[in-house]
Amino acid sequence: MDAIDFPDDLVQTQAAWNATYDALAAPRPRDTTVLRRRLLRLSVRLWWHPYWQTAPAVPVLAARCELRRLARADVGVDGC
Repeated sequence: MDAIDFPDDLVQTQAAWNATYDALAAPRPRDTTVLRRRLLRLSVRLWWHPYWQTAPAVPVLAARCELRRLARADVGVDGC
């Protein structure tokens, strides 16, 4: 898949979602209610980001997978 030019705020939101998800998935996470609420807020921001209304003609699922890959690239994790 060709590289997609995502807005910086969308990539940062995905990276924050990844970090929150990882914190919640850790053994014996602290403040699970806070983490779950944050994950929900970030999920809404990701889903309804204006980029998806103006995105070029790219399959949305593939673009979302590429966004997750791009956000994880900074920490050395790959995959969807």
